[in-house]
Amino acid sequence: MTDHTLTITRSTHPTGTTLVKVTGELDYHTAPELTRAIEETSFSADDSVVFDLTDLTYCDSTGITVLVIAYQHAQKGGSRLTLAGLNADLMRVFQVVGLDQIFTFRPTVEQALTHQPS
Repeated sequence: MTDHTLTITRSTHPTGTTLVKVTGELDYHTAPELTRAIEETSFSADDSVVFDLTDLTYCDSTGITVLVIAYQHAQKGGSRLTLAGLNADLMRVFQVVGLDQIFTFRPTVEQALTHQPS
């Protein structure tokens, strides 16, 4: 039986970037938690948002949909959105469904904060 535990922590880095750390399993049962966090996050033109997915252990299609919603909010608001720290298995899923063509990925949060090429 799966635990379905998801923890979301939002903070502001000294650079002004909003960090959204997502830990655990992002699936049908936990996606509403991330949806709420997205709705509470500013995605204005002056904002950069980094989703720290380093400790995301699982992401199903519902979770991917929620991340696409975050992308849509960022596009609408003119904000920069970066996904950081995806493990190789999750990165492969994003590549298979073609989302590597729309999202900006960085291997680490530090690289996302400095906007270095991956």
